[in-house]
Amino acid sequence: MIFELLTLIIILPMLLIGVLLFGTFVIVPCAFIFASWYMRIRERKLQRRKKDGANIAFFHPYCNAGGGGERVLWVAIKAILMRYPDSHIYIYTVDTADPTAILNKAQNHFNVKVEPDRVNFVRLSLGKLIEAQTYPYFTLMLQSLGTMVLGMEAFMKFNPDIYIDTTGCAFTYPIFRYLAQCPVGCYTHYPTITAAMMRRVKHRLVSYNNSSVIARNPLLTWCKLLYYKMFGWLYGVVGRCADIVMVNGSWTEEHIQDLWKRPLDTHRVYPPCEVSELKKLRSLVRDSDPIRILSVAQFRPEKDHPLMLQAMYELRNLLIKNEILWNKIKLVLVGSCRNSEDEERVKNLRDLAKHLSIEENVQFVVNASYCQLLQLYQNSSLAIHAMWNEHFGISVVECMAAGLITIAHRSGGPLADIIETSAGSRTGFLAAEPDEYARAILEVIALSAEDKRRIVEAARASVDRFSEKEFEKAFLRAVEPLIRID
Repeated sequence: MIFELLTLIIILPMLLIGVLLFGTFVIVPCAFIFASWYMRIRERKLQRRKKDGANIAFFHPYCNAGGGGERVLWVAIKAILMRYPDSHIYIYTVDTADPTAILNKAQNHFNVKVEPDRVNFVRLSLGKLIEAQTYPYFTLMLQSLGTMVLGMEAFMKFNPDIYIDTTGCAFTYPIFRYLAQCPVGCYTHYPTITAAMMRRVKHRLVSYNNSSVIARNPLLTWCKLLYYKMFGWLYGVVGRCADIVMVNGSWTEEHIQDLWKRPLDTHRVYPPCEVSELKKLRSLVRDSDPIRILSVAQFRPEKDHPLMLQAMYELRNLLIKNEILWNKIKLVLVGSCRNSEDEERVKNLRDLAKHLSIEENVQFVVNASYCQLLQLYQNSSLAIHAMWNEHFGISVVECMAAGLITIAHRSGGPLADIIETSAGSRTGFLAAEPDEYARAILEVIALSAEDKRRIVEAARASVDRFSEKEFEKAFLRAVEPLIRID
């Protein structure tokens, strides 16, 4: 006992002295070296910016995908180039298409024109690391770490003056804030993890983020909940590395505030929707035409196209005694395919339509051009959107602007920001289950011409707050602190 006590008396002071010496001669000098390097890098960047203009880099690996997130990217770039003409735009991307082809697609899909000489593409080669299918297990964590590796590749290939992420890759923020020494902004479409996702796991519900194997096993459910909570904490840590946070609606804002806790630096910036031109469209539908129900959504799993097909199956059951009306109804699924997995998904949807015996009433339009989409808007009567907890719903807004009575999922952005269902001020319909969608479709079909006109006019009047012009003003107001040189 005395020997152990003497050992502690001798060893503890020696350990304390060792820690102090390590801190004095290793940690403190390293901190001074890092601070000196930090100030030198910032000063050099500032001098170059004053002389040549700011190098603004957007992190958007799939900038050629053709979805709502890409519209945000291109409209944001156009707005910055108009406000800050001496700035230089760089896009970190894994897309291998020719720059001219990418810009042409942006113009054809979104009616957004950006001059080729104003945009530079930084090609990244490690795109496989951010694809969900690369990680069959622990997808959230490993995919996020993959974005960090891709972010390191981006930083090594080009060190910008300002970094803006438009895809929600929060694990890249520490790299650009602390290594690249530049201010960080982000536009978050959808939180990587939410309390709703945790609730689905907790209540053991099968969904795209919770397999039946885990949902059936209490132990696996507990382990997954613990994993989600740990990931949620990490997501909050990296998210707080952003200087300016933009979110696309009140639903996303609520979840980001809960996770990142940055109320003073968070701005609600509704995404740019093509409303001004769409509001000018006039319906070309005649009484003798088919009743087209239009869906505009990328062929991704979370968009829940199977729910729409199930809704059509329920609709057929409701119209079993009215075959004439059923034969007039056609669901038109319009969307882009990013890769072979999306193409396989379309094939599976075609097979599901055949299995449900509704293939004659379903049409697929893959990778439609902007002109094709305008024609479909004018020749359709209704619109449908089925994604659960859709972060905003650009296609919902655009269908409303085009004069289509829209039925969307009773959750997320459509519920919180877009569709009003109160009597006298209705702008659309909300549903959740296939039979609800089917009944809503029948309700819309049965509306009188005057009731339809009233809903369409109310919907079109409500979408001006989601216009490109409003987005540009809000976006530039949010990013001004990043670009301004004090």
